[in-house]
Parts: sequence; structure tokens; C-alpha cells
Amino acid sequence: MAVGELQQRLGDNLRRERTARGLSQEAFADILGVHRTYMGGLERGERNVTLQTIERLAERLGVDPASLLAGD
Repeated sequence: MAVGELQQRLGDNLRRERTARGLSQEAFADILGVHRTYMGGLERGERNVTLQTIERLAERLGVDPASLLAGD
């Protein structure tokens, strides 16, 4: 696994979840309780998040935390 691959997977999975819900980054960020620029960084795989952050995001989305890191 390449360095940063999990960050990119998280971003891809968040983007997939957002688009499936038909939401803008700003609306999605509001649901997750984060700033829209932070949301953009997450989707681009630029943010190095903690496990606690992943748990919090998953809880707000109503999904299993592992699903946010799952590969295709």
C-alpha cells in the first residue's frame, strides 16, 4: 500500500457518499460538522485524519467506519 493511499480512499468514499446523496460539498460539510474547505481537503486526500475523526464522520453518516476506508 502506497503512502497516502488510505487518505485517498477516504476521500473517494466520502465523495461517493456525498454524490449519492445529491449534496454539494458545502451541504455535506454541514451534515458532517466540518468547514467546507476542510471537506474539500478530505475529498482530495490532502488531510491526515485521526481514527476518532473517521469514527465521528461515520457516525454522522450512519455508516460503518471501515466502509470509509474500504477499497473498490
